[in-house]
Amino acid sequence: MAAIGIDVGGTSIRAGVVDATGDVLDTARTGTPHDEAALEDAIAGVVADLRSRHEVAAVGLAVAGFVGRDRTSVMFAPHLPWRTATVADRMSERLGLPVTLEHDANAATFAEYRFGAARGTSVGVFVALGTGIGAGLLLGGELFRGAHGVAPELGHLCLVPGGRQCPCGKSGCWERYCSGTALAATAIELLATRPQHSTVLAREAAGDPGAVTGRRVAGAARDGDPLARKAMAELARWLGEGLALVADVYDPEVVVIGGGVSSSAPLFLDDARETYLRAVTGGKHRPHARIRTAQLGDEAAIVGSATLAAESGRRVV
Repeated sequence: MAAIGIDVGGTSIRAGVVDATGDVLDTARTGTPHDEAALEDAIAGVVADLRSRHEVAAVGLAVAGFVGRDRTSVMFAPHLPWRTATVADRMSERLGLPVTLEHDANAATFAEYRFGAARGTSVGVFVALGTGIGAGLLLGGELFRGAHGVAPELGHLCLVPGGRQCPCGKSGCWERYCSGTALAATAIELLATRPQHSTVLAREAAGDPGAVTGRRVAGAARDGDPLARKAMAELARWLGEGLALVADVYDPEVVVIGGGVSSSAPLFLDDARETYLRAVTGGKHRPHARIRTAQLGDEAAIVGSATLAAESGRRVV
């Protein structure tokens, strides 16, 4: 029987009915309230909407935050009101269905493992390049969540000691150099020293610095803007450097690159692969991870959370 997967984001709640083959049969969406009771009301609302048209066996919630190892509680989610909240039990009682929680990157990782670019992989890494970096890790074909359920926070590996400040409180984190936010920050830094290299971005930045977003820089790079291409080359460099560090630790068979920035992969992925090959330890004397783009797009967390809910008896590593 199908299950409902729900991607609970900071601005929107996106839900889908997912069958056993990973196909999304129907969807529903609403805004994200920032009051705990209202948030749970909104989730119940999208579930009721979908259940009015489909018979489902379980519900999976994908959350950007720290999910307890037993996948029943949210310990902390920076853009949501839950704090040490027994969300799965509360929502299960309310909906009359089994409810499973999962970190959104883990849910996307599992979807790519079951149905997408990491299918059949024993050891794999998923890296979601968006506002920051989300990550998931497969070991022996199982999601690895760490001792307390919060692994792996790869985006906060220190890649540049003393580098850009990160909202996490540290500096030089990987996601400060390799994400949509980082792409915009790099472009703004370049504009400060060489504005003549991009009359388009320079004009936009002068009118409104907030107009220089990662999406806008990627678009300018696709149009051949020299400064935007330089910013994209910097992202590629740091992606390759970070992947080499990850490969030194985990030695994955496959690395899957997802998230919103991955839509611009033709602009940076080949260069990132070259940097990875140069930077990984013993690069000339070892097999290398296949670096691929994700196949399930922005539905990955929905598909993964629904599938995990339907298969909630799976062993937790």
